[in-house]
Amino acid sequence: MIDVSDEIKFQTTRSGGKGGQNVNKVETSVIGFLHIDSSVLFTNDQKQTIRQKLSHRINADGFLQVRSQIHRTQLANKEEVIEKINQLIREALKKKKPRIATRPGKQSNESRLERKKRNAEIKSGRKKFKPGEF
Repeated sequence: MIDVSDEIKFQTTRSGGKGGQNVNKVETSVIGFLHIDSSVLFTNDQKQTIRQKLSHRINADGFLQVRSQIHRTQLANKEEVIEKINQLIREALKKKKPRIATRPGKQSNESRLERKKRNAEIKSGRKKFKPGEF
C-alpha cells in the first residue's frame, strides 16, 4: 500500500460557510497538491494509469488537487486531504477483474423456450376470428 503523504504540498485558505467571525480570520481550509510525474513512489505505468483514471482531478500543470474544509481545524482538514488522495490513488491503481465469458446452461435455455411458447399461445388466443377460419 502506497502512502504519498510525504510528497503532498499543502496550501491553506479561508473556509466558507458557518463559523461566524472566526471564518473571516482563520485559514482552516486545506488544498493538497500531488505532482504525479515527479513522484518517486510510482512506476511509469502506474503514473500513466493514474493520469488516465484521475484526469478530471488533475490540473493543467499535472497536479492532483484535493480540497477539504469540512472540519474546523486545519490539522483535521490536512489529514482528510491526505486520506482522500491516498484513497483516490488506491482506487485508480486497483486492477479491474476480467470478465469470464459464460454460456447459458441447458436448463435455462429450455425454460426460456418454454416461456416463449407459453407467451406465443397467450398472444395467439387474443386474435379475432374471421368467418370461415374455423
